[in-house]
Amino acid sequence: QGRLEESGGGSVQAGGPLRLSCAASQISFSMGRLAWFRQAPGKEREGVATINSGGVITYYADSVKGRFTISRDNAKNTVYLQMNSLEPEDTAMYYCAAGSTGGNWSRAEQFLVWGRGTQVTVSS
Repeated sequence: QGRLEESGGGSVQAGGPLRLSCAASQISFSMGRLAWFRQAPGKEREGVATINSGGVITYYADSVKGRFTISRDNAKNTVYLQMNSLEPEDTAMYYCAAGSTGGNWSRAEQFLVWGRGTQVTVSS
């Protein structure tokens, strides 16, 4: 079973940036779609961004388009989420996901491997 470990979360004021990283081990990282999800208290887990195996095709939730950028470095087995112009509504636990079984990228159930998450808190 593969393992994912997120880092880079923290507290930031609105308008500021954060960069999340997710390091993978014991999985074929270079294969398959990767994604970032987030979950705020009392809300469902939602897809934030996804990137294909080649790092060329990306999709984003409407709420983060133009502010967040997903990227990956297959040589380092790492996926990143650059978050700019953060808003209080972005406050959530952020998770990376791998092991996609296909289908709608924003559906959490298609991903088989998850990290434990990193907390992002944005204050106004």
